[in-house]
Amino acid sequence: MTEKTSRTSGEGAVTSGPAVGAGAPVILSNEPGSFAWGVLAKRHPALIQQVRDAFPYGRRQHEALDALLDEITNGVIEPPAPAEHDRERWAVWGQEHFGSSWYDAPFLWAESYFYRRLLSAVRYFGTGPWRGVDPFAPFKQAELRSDAVEEELRALDTLASASNEERATALLHASLWGNRADLGFSMSAGEPELRDAATSPLVADDSAALWQLLPAGTSATVALVADNAGRELIPDLVLIDHLLEHGHAEQVVLHVKPYPYYVSDAMTADVVDCLRRLNQAPGEASRIGGRLWKAMAVGTLEVRTHPFFCAPLPYEQMPEDLRVEFASATLTILKGDLNYRRLVGDQLWHPTTPFAERTGYFPGAVAALRTLKSDVIVGLEQETVDALELAGDAWRTSGTHALIQVRL
Repeated sequence: MTEKTSRTSGEGAVTSGPAVGAGAPVILSNEPGSFAWGVLAKRHPALIQQVRDAFPYGRRQHEALDALLDEITNGVIEPPAPAEHDRERWAVWGQEHFGSSWYDAPFLWAESYFYRRLLSAVRYFGTGPWRGVDPFAPFKQAELRSDAVEEELRALDTLASASNEERATALLHASLWGNRADLGFSMSAGEPELRDAATSPLVADDSAALWQLLPAGTSATVALVADNAGRELIPDLVLIDHLLEHGHAEQVVLHVKPYPYYVSDAMTADVVDCLRRLNQAPGEASRIGGRLWKAMAVGTLEVRTHPFFCAPLPYEQMPEDLRVEFASATLTILKGDLNYRRLVGDQLWHPTTPFAERTGYFPGAVAALRTLKSDVIVGLEQETVDALELAGDAWRTSGTHALIQVRL
């Protein structure tokens, strides 16, 4: 990391803090052919065009999108416009990067700032008629209406007759592998397909420790930090229903993004859309949807958000109010690739670096459920790493492997 990084405090205050995660190179995007380079050079320009085509935006929005495309491909990182509501925060977060190439900034920061600038271009935070219009909504809604979701909802009828233990395992894995439905990944690379490999697709499995923390009949509170909407959020909600229905948790707090982020990341509106999709389905899916709807009414399921979830910072720099909230949970479950990068640090750690070592700062027990779609990985056994490397595929980034890691 750089010598000086930024911290958030509460809703909007910003202060400076010391560098964190020293000991491994920070991932940049300036190596042609690398995964990070591909995101900035290919995925982001393609996404600008897709967003442009998805809405009947006006001339000013088209011009702003064109300017952003030119900047990320030919120019240097520009600061937010003076009128932006969060300019002060980004002025601190980006003080070492403005005026530099997008490819020379830390990958985590550059990705986050790109999405913030994209929202500015389409006037999401403006005062006009496009305020609050999610530029990624068409992609999320199309997925929610897909045949794949319909098939997965029908499968819940069969699962209903399984034992509690079998159902718990199946739903945990559904929530884990639902992360393969990340639209930001599939829009540029196509849906990843599982294939035979020299090793198990699950490269680390601490699920026994997870259930050890949440025995039936407990008064546990679970915090689940969501990743994607649609096809991933539905399995998350079904897992939440199981935790509540079978006494593994007394309350679940579902944390979502405060505004559109990384194409498919879940917001409150996406939670509502998924609950409606469950309620409108027949059979077991509808019963689950009805229970979750009631759970929200009585407070056993609560949806919350925080500005930090859209900050370009690792969880090690979370503000105090969020730290207190996670400390009060029996277990915090972080879903997806971005949350994992922020949890362990977006750096090129040796893959055998202990997960507990990288998450020792976290205020309480924490679990990561992640399908691998970026270079960061820790907590693996050396023999697992050797077998994965010998297989010769892009196991770190292809979405064909996943992990469940827990630090008690």
